[in-house]
Amino acid sequence: MSPQSGGAGKADGITYELRIEGLEFRAAHGCYDVEQRVGGNFTVDLALEVDDGGAAAADDVARTVNYVEVYETVRREMSVPSNIIENTALRILDAISEGFPQVRHARVTLAKLAPPIGGKADRVAVTFSN
Repeated sequence: MSPQSGGAGKADGITYELRIEGLEFRAAHGCYDVEQRVGGNFTVDLALEVDDGGAAAADDVARTVNYVEVYETVRREMSVPSNIIENTALRILDAISEGFPQVRHARVTLAKLAPPIGGKADRVAVTFSN
């Protein structure tokens, strides 16, 4: 089937990359008491390899990965306190993989801004992918 007929997708391997970058959150992630009480600033960047499933040719949002829903998934996971950002990044990756079957592969980068490391640092970040 041609893309114009809506038949493109997993069967013929057409994918696209959806990037959602610079999501900002205030959250209570960290192993220090002050981080748990006061919280800190974080950013999340996502790169998702998505099966097209004919969505582009059909101009049909219902066949895509809706980035508003992705944002809500990330927001929900960011609202759950963690001792380490690795835990939060892994939960985000798992939630995206479970909630969006069109996503073949995902890369999640979670950065803690101005981390309390005893010196000046813009951020520390972890990246998880599947």
